[in-house]
Amino acid sequence: MGDFIGGMLKYLRSHPVERVTIAGGVAKMTKLAQGMLDVHSKKGLADLEALAALAAEAGGDDNLATAIRQANMVAHAFQLAEDTGIDLGAIVAEKAWITAAAALNTPAIALDIVVFDRQGALKGRTASTPSHQPAASSFGERNRRT
Repeated sequence: MGDFIGGMLKYLRSHPVERVTIAGGVAKMTKLAQGMLDVHSKKGLADLEALAALAAEAGGDDNLATAIRQANMVAHAFQLAEDTGIDLGAIVAEKAWITAAAALNTPAIALDIVVFDRQGALKGRTASTPSHQPAASSFGERNRRT
């Protein structure tokens, strides 16, 4: 699928499979979490302000939010969050699932999201859940906003 998550999900609506996993790096999955279905760098940048808000939603303090806003890359923002014990990957995976599930909108297809850093380390994931049900992640239900 490359950068064209929306095109892949549209294709799957008319050519369903049992399960689809969308896996990607922290920047592309952050873009998906922010509602972008084409995550190519030419189509837009990840919004560090929105990422700072997600970190605050996950329990981060004002210092962390400020540092994320000033980060030079999404990977740096993830590292800042991790250094303070905030699991930004889980909430990004959850928000990305919500975006992808809305675009897929096919109850027969189970959907899960997996987020990795550049070294291949797992940073977040959702459970494989039918695309018409709420996603489950390690971040938890208390922070779900749609």
